[in-house]
Amino acid sequence: MTYTIEEHKHRFAAWAACRAASVNRCRFSVEDGKAILEEAGLNPLLIRNPDHLPNPRCFDAAHRQWREAVIVAARKRGLEDFTHGVAAKLINIYLKSRFVCGGHHNHARVRAIHPPIDSILLDKLYSEKSENFAKLQDAWRKAKHIRWSKFNSKDYEDLIQNIRLAMQGAALWEVEQYWQGYQ
Repeated sequence: MTYTIEEHKHRFAAWAACRAASVNRCRFSVEDGKAILEEAGLNPLLIRNPDHLPNPRCFDAAHRQWREAVIVAARKRGLEDFTHGVAAKLINIYLKSRFVCGGHHNHARVRAIHPPIDSILLDKLYSEKSENFAKLQDAWRKAKHIRWSKFNSKDYEDLIQNIRLAMQGAALWEVEQYWQGYQ
């Protein structure tokens, strides 16, 4: 096997995603997480560049299919507590590492990639006093109360719709300006 930059990016993105998404009650190895992503169709053979990502109008439906495929693949490995929130975090960090942080942040299909959700972001969105986010304070409170790692499909999709509404047409990754986990 020839080691390519595509394989290198895939391995790094999978590692980052697995480390970020493995949480209490749903611990898994990087090896298992990488295999789960690949089984769900997130691999360098199928998604080589941003043009291979779903059209922005179809992204949410594709994301739902990926989450469902990730959950099925995880359960085959005995990971019964893999929720839509955990699956989404695994997918979103993977795509963020490959494409948002890979220099394609302004590509129309990359702008539709869902941001990774965690308690740090939800806490900040809930406490943010800016006009965009204060109008949705009840939505942020609800999401914060449920906890991202326990989201079912509807909880997750409702939150993404609220983020999209709050971002007013900006790339979804830009909501991470409120994420303080880098500090």
